[in-house]
Amino acid sequence: MKHQRTLKHAVYAQGIGVHSGKPVKVTLRPAPSNTGIIFQRVDLPEPVSIPALSRYVTDTAMCTTIGKDGASISTIEHLMSALVGLQVDNVYVDIDQPEMAIMDGSSAPFVFLMESAGFVAQSALKQYIRVKKAVTVEQGDKSASLLPYDGFKVTFHIDFQHPAFKDQPSSTSVEVTPEMFITDISRARTFGFAKDAEKLRAMNLALGASLDNTVVLDDTKVLNPDGLRYRDEFAKHKILDAIGDLALLGKPLLAHFVGVKSGHAVNSLLVNALLADPDAYEIVTEDMSVQAELLTV
Repeated sequence: MKHQRTLKHAVYAQGIGVHSGKPVKVTLRPAPSNTGIIFQRVDLPEPVSIPALSRYVTDTAMCTTIGKDGASISTIEHLMSALVGLQVDNVYVDIDQPEMAIMDGSSAPFVFLMESAGFVAQSALKQYIRVKKAVTVEQGDKSASLLPYDGFKVTFHIDFQHPAFKDQPSSTSVEVTPEMFITDISRARTFGFAKDAEKLRAMNLALGASLDNTVVLDDTKVLNPDGLRYRDEFAKHKILDAIGDLALLGKPLLAHFVGVKSGHAVNSLLVNALLADPDAYEIVTEDMSVQAELLTV
């Protein structure tokens, strides 16, 4: 049976917010068993702690944002994805801005940071959310589902009418393990279209976006000089985002996620739909024995 784990040591990072364009300092610190992931706005006169749980989601436009007591932190999904990918259960995340650093647009820098810190097993057993029956949400032509599965698998279907996507697989499926996450998912970067840049910046969005942290496409091609990191990088980044959004369940999943053109909003709807149906899941340790009711506070 697996035990919960945290970091051996604190680690630090600096970057900019992809939407705010402002410099950000982030510290990841070890946390006790059963703490979960707690974000802390340390720049405020009185620091505010915000648990990374679905009930604290305040916005899903362009990114996932959590908030509490008038404080918020946005663009948390890439770090959350890295925490899930490396099977880290308990961490304090200190941040001095209302937006997480975008780093290179992927989860890879966070993976590097945590591997540099090292990991330590804790006394408490790891608990999982095991999906017992299919749950699906739809929003227009977008959908997301959680299906029973003995493991954690993510499948994503994209459909972008753009020449750069013509030679890419429209569907990608990944069995999520630490090894697979590091090699096949973590380096997939966020992407956007050059034609949208002016409109987004007029809305005070994407102010920190650049070719250093975003795959940018014009009307026909990828503009980044080094091209793509994976042949299916676009679909894999959608998988990376989905893993981070599902992390707001508060425990690792035993399920098969299937997304069709879904984004943060639909992923969040799916999390809430699962939690709203107590018959759809149970909390188990690795031996599949029921241990507790799901805590969402």
